Amino acid sequence: MTAARPTATGAPGYSETMPCEPESARRARQLVAAALSTWGVSELADVGELIVSELVNNSVNHTNCRAIRVLIRWERSDMVRIGVADKSRDVPVLGKPNDEAEEGRGLLLIDSMSQNWGYDRMSWGKVVWAELRATPAGTASVNRSA
Repeated sequence: MTAARPTATGAPGYSETMPCEPESARRARQLVAAALSTWGVSELADVGELIVSELVNNSVNHTNCRAIRVLIRWERSDMVRIGVADKSRDVPVLGKPNDEAEEGRGLLLIDSMSQNWGYDRMSWGKVVWAELRATPAGTASVNRSA
């Protein structure tokens, strides 16, 4: 698999286009870990890597995409946004799978681990994202109580 090099997106941020296949989750986790380390909030890496894996898997499993774009941005002084863009206009729905279901818990996991999550519809598709709070002292916070 040949992947594009990460691109600095300003503000600061990084993005990389990858094939829409399960193996891209590994590269997405590496990109998130590298960005968070660069910004001095590596304590967010475990949560960020899990979130990006779920976002990549949702694109792989629920779209007919050929490529995805992983985006990591430092949104504000205390917020990191991790997103995955694909060309599907279908939007994610937070559901409640029954106890026997083998799938359908990814968004529940993202919802519980992130400060906030959502999607932005674009003319070409969508970006599904999750935000993680990083306190100014560099201490991570992923719970919803602020």
